[in-house]
Amino acid sequence: MTKSEEAGTLSTAHAISLYVGALLGPSLLLLPGLAAAAAGPASILAWLFMLIVSGLLAVVFAVFGLRTPSGGGVATYVTTAFGPRLGTATAWCFLAGVIAGAPVVCLIGGNYVADLLGGGTRTSLIAAGILLVVVLIVTLAGARASAGMQLGLVGLLLAMVAVAVVGAIPSARADNWIPFLPHGWGSIGSAASSLMLSFVGWESVASLTVRLRNVRTQLPKVIGISFATTTLIYLALAFSTIAVLGVDAGGTVPLVRLMERPLGPAAPLIGAIVAVLLTLAAVNAYISGGTALATNLLSPSADAGPRLPGRLFVPVGIVLASVVLLGAYATGLLTLAQMVSVPTALFLSVYVMCTAASVRTFRGGLLVVAVLAFAGVAAVAVFTGWTLAIPLLVGVAGYLRARPALRRTPSSDATD
Repeated sequence: MTKSEEAGTLSTAHAISLYVGALLGPSLLLLPGLAAAAAGPASILAWLFMLIVSGLLAVVFAVFGLRTPSGGGVATYVTTAFGPRLGTATAWCFLAGVIAGAPVVCLIGGNYVADLLGGGTRTSLIAAGILLVVVLIVTLAGARASAGMQLGLVGLLLAMVAVAVVGAIPSARADNWIPFLPHGWGSIGSAASSLMLSFVGWESVASLTVRLRNVRTQLPKVIGISFATTTLIYLALAFSTIAVLGVDAGGTVPLVRLMERPLGPAAPLIGAIVAVLLTLAAVNAYISGGTALATNLLSPSADAGPRLPGRLFVPVGIVLASVVLLGAYATGLLTLAQMVSVPTALFLSVYVMCTAASVRTFRGGLLVVAVLAFAGVAAVAVFTGWTLAIPLLVGVAGYLRARPALRRTPSSDATD
């Protein structure tokens, strides 16, 4: 534990930067395009709906953080409400989401590399595979991106978004909003389910609460400012993607298409560099954070147990998930949206369980917030389709192998 990670040493400003960093990530490079492809201009309604759900989740996890300030993660909240077996099942779904999310992040980076090189799907897949191999080697060698590096890369992403939005907005056209609803009302739900991956990160409050100097005074500020910041970024990007790109908004590299307005031919190079750096850092965090959780879940006791399987479980799992998901995408068995929906469904199952726990434990006005949050997340989950079977299977397996008492399971740093 570094000095900045010690209990009671985290300032409000630093906590906000960490929180915004947890909420923003490589998925922002792709998901505006997927949402636009699913619902056209009406995808802005999906963004607005998801921002409302995000606000409700912010309140839910803020209350959990105030009531249970620990590094135990989402499993702690579910365990408190429903017992250790469901808590363990939730932890396994979270871990599976981390593992399945790694190849998705690599493909996002691969798309930006392919756009720079002028290649298609094959180039994207090759680039994704190279990125995966590089980050596995680097991470298994013991390297880990520091919090400062992670925040610096998020800063690069924010600069990229700012340049894209501000530079492209003079090219906005009113007729890009027509027809507003080209694919029917159901497409808004499909767009919302695609966007969910951009809103994963609120659960990281669990690990922050034990590091704040005064959790009761700092946490509400941290949550509020983080929510306002991410809302502004998401809305600006969603609006400009539709208003500027129109029918071209559904591509795999929407930020590059926006940046081409102010930057011209330099946009693909800048986009590829930022995407590669974000991909390497994000997958490194996935492996590092997920390994801590896997080691905990695989250990038979709190004091002893085989640590090697835990250290190998996540890297091996990511390799297997990459072979399956990238292979299915390469052969046309999965579309890009369906591939994204796999980790999305797993993370959604975690949020369904956490909001259900809030419904069971909150009272008064907070109960209303909890019910609305649960309803919102459950509504989004419906539109993930067949991929909902994946967290169901993982959850059942985790439930059946759960020990009588769940150890404190650290939440992964790798979200979004």
